[in-house]
Amino acid sequence: MKNVVIGKTVTVTVDRPLGTYHPKHKDIFYSLNYGYIKGIVAGDGEYQDAYIIGVDYPVQTFAGKIIAVIHRKNDVEDKWVVAPHGKFFSEQEIIASVYFQEQYFDFECLV
Repeated sequence: MKNVVIGKTVTVTVDRPLGTYHPKHKDIFYSLNYGYIKGIVAGDGEYQDAYIIGVDYPVQTFAGKIIAVIHRKNDVEDKWVVAPHGKFFSEQEIIASVYFQEQYFDFECLV
């Protein structure tokens, strides 16, 4: 049920660009772009968060395809993984890319 969004095109507004640090947890370095999708509310009552994979430079916004859902088993929200159209990543590659932040949660990657 969680993966019904996979394959959809979305636009991510980036508020934590690649190369920056988490605003509250200064030990978390963003090795990819991270942001939110306006108009879609997640389980925490805020806009849906999304990782952008496959873009190796900082961006402000990005339109791409949802390729996976990071389901946090011990949290109220999931994270979406968005990639450029036509780019494919294995489940292991996705997990390795988001692990810098997801290591603090009990999570699974739904592809």
